[in-house]
Amino acid sequence: MIFKQFYLESLGHASYLVGSEQTGEALVLDVRRDVDIYFREARAQGMRIAYAADTHQHNDYLTGICELPVRGEVQLLASARAELGYKARPLGDGDRLEVGEIVFEVMQTPGHTPEHISILVTDRSRGDEPALLLSGGALLVSDVARPDLLGGGEQTRKLAADMCRTLQAKILKLPDHVEVYPTHVAGSLCGGHIGSRLSTTIGYERRLNRMLASLGSRQEFVENCLDLRNLPAVPPYWKRMRSQNQAGPPLLGQLREPPALRVDDFEKAREAGALILDCRSPEAFGGAHVPGALNVAAGSSFPTWAGTVLPPDRPYLLVMEGVEQLWDLCWDLLRIGYELPQGWLAGGMMAWRTEAKPIATMPQWSIWDLRERIQSERDLVVLDVRQPQEWSDGHIEHARHITGAELPERINEVPEDVPVAVICGSGYRSSVSSSLLAARGHKNIVNVLGGMSAWKSAGFPTT
Repeated sequence: MIFKQFYLESLGHASYLVGSEQTGEALVLDVRRDVDIYFREARAQGMRIAYAADTHQHNDYLTGICELPVRGEVQLLASARAELGYKARPLGDGDRLEVGEIVFEVMQTPGHTPEHISILVTDRSRGDEPALLLSGGALLVSDVARPDLLGGGEQTRKLAADMCRTLQAKILKLPDHVEVYPTHVAGSLCGGHIGSRLSTTIGYERRLNRMLASLGSRQEFVENCLDLRNLPAVPPYWKRMRSQNQAGPPLLGQLREPPALRVDDFEKAREAGALILDCRSPEAFGGAHVPGALNVAAGSSFPTWAGTVLPPDRPYLLVMEGVEQLWDLCWDLLRIGYELPQGWLAGGMMAWRTEAKPIATMPQWSIWDLRERIQSERDLVVLDVRQPQEWSDGHIEHARHITGAELPERINEVPEDVPVAVICGSGYRSSVSSSLLAARGHKNIVNVLGGMSAWKSAGFPTT
């Protein structure tokens, strides 16, 4: 059996290729949108992709499953409970797919979503014992996937109860040696306490997963699943992902090259209504940026925060540190449902400055500056945009808490007539939030560099 895990840090996503050495056929699971990576691996192994499936219709990214049949003879598989707008062979609980020495057995594992399946894999070249579980969101490293993404309290409670039954009746009845490979891994917001390892075993989770410790009481387990203090806030773009995945995302086709725009052309596009996404560091953005730009620095958190502040229906332009970032940024955005940018600023901010174009700055404070201003300025508001668990672990006294994910919808709660110092863990998310507030017309905004990590390192008090 050939087995390959593909880890996408920016979305906390893992996908898989499992291939038969006897037949040369492979299955791809939980497909990301840039499918070239699977074909490259199949070529390297001398295999062809024959099957593809998603464990569920995801909320956190767009699937690439519909891209595969365009590229080859690939049969799509899906949960028999899934409601899909594209053709796929339905698979119910206990259904088996035999590919040479490999047996794929479908387990209906509702909880994270109603249609959720996991796939138990047996490698008969080694024996008849199951070897690994492709668990999707049914069991994660140190966690279980959240059940609260599809509706109100009643549906969430039902899904949490379903997850309890799934774990008790199916997953935890598997032998301890079975390896577990989830879809949602380190970096994903689909759980509150996902561990940093990319795989685990049934036995290890049975003993050490604290979410499983409450399985003896279904009510206690459900309440733990519903405790929003343990869960990250949901980025706005997630609301669009599931329905698009059910319908089948539009095919990408031949992607155009986003053009380099000289300063005058860039300014014309901006004046015509294009938003500006500045992908430089918070420090560079604070020093000088195009007025009205949104700052989401390139890196592992880029797609989550770009999807938080960038509207889905507006053209946009990029400002980058270097041209080598272009296609990494474009793929991050394509994976969460955005079109390609209209173009990017050739020559970067140096070209913009030397053409005497207008420049804005974002005032930036150290935590020492913040501490001094808190003591001397009565009207100062400290706006903490971290996740609920981070806030609970310690925050500045009298600070206001609005998570960065919620800020676009709650921006009217931020006062406009007093200074506002925005703080997060390090200065990254606070720069995103500060730029959003400034773009929406707030005048007296300051980004706190170093964030609460620096605040605590300095020994300043928290509550």
